[in-house]
This record gives sequence, structure tokens and C-alpha cells, in this order.
Amino acid sequence: MDDTLDTADLAHLRRAIELSASARAHGNHPFGALLVTADGRVIEAENTVLTDRDVTAHAETVLVRRAWQQVDAADFAASTLFTSCEPCAMCCGAIFWAGIGRVVYALSGTGLIASAGGEDDGAVLDLPSREVFAHGGRVIAVSGPHLEDDAAAPHHGFWA
Repeated sequence: MDDTLDTADLAHLRRAIELSASARAHGNHPFGALLVTADGRVIEAENTVLTDRDVTAHAETVLVRRAWQQVDAADFAASTLFTSCEPCAMCCGAIFWAGIGRVVYALSGTGLIASAGGEDDGAVLDLPSREVFAHGGRVIAVSGPHLEDDAAAPHHGFWA
């Protein structure tokens, strides 16, 4: 599979990274995501786990909930979810059930674990998104990692 991104893809991915920095500035874990529909509509979200006191409020799940209210279900297959970090298994489930057709991520899951210094409390679920999606009944195109150094920056010093 060609993992090359065009100029628009890179701009959307950079915006997801900006949203991750915004999430951190708002007192949350540094993750951001956005959905771009086939007709070019953009819906954004950032992680709100800490401020909403909701462990499921990862940027991607917040985005799926928000997008599900605004986008016709039939339009998700032609939409792309851009995210600052590789989606975790929970977020992959939300992406799969929403029917989103493509995911582009910046920081890999292993890159996140390295940036976080390896969590000492065992709170790491190291399951690559491609592996999760491979067990689904529909194809979800995955592209990443991209811009890992840029995407890692909002995590520096956060997990210490």
C-alpha cells in the first residue's frame, strides 16, 4: 500500500497534532483528531478524559460521537479520520462501528509508549490499529505513522 500523503492530508494531520497540543493546554491528555468527509466538511475533537472525567473520551471516540450526530451514516465510508496518534483498540472499535473508511495517524503506538517513558502501572494496551482492523468485516485503509517528531512534541514532559 502506498503510504504517501498529499498536501491536504499533511495539513489535516498537522491540524490533528495542533488539536493534541490544545487538549494538553485544556488539561487533558495530548491527543487530537478530525474527520474529513468526502465533500470536504471537517469535524474536530480533542481528548477530554480528564476534564470530562470519562476514560472513554479519547479524541477519536469524542470525534465519532460528534460526527455521528452530524454526518449521514452512508458518508462515513468515504471519510478520513486524521489523528495525532495511532488509535488504541477502543478507538479502533469506534472507528470500525462508525464505518469510517480511512485512518491517517501521526505518532505510532510504540512511539507514544517511548515518549511516555513506558508506563510503570501497566496501563499500556499495545495492539496496533492495523491488527485490530484486520479482524473486522470491512476494510479500513490505514496510513501511518507520519510526522512522528511533530506529533511527539505535545507529549514531552506530560507523562512524567
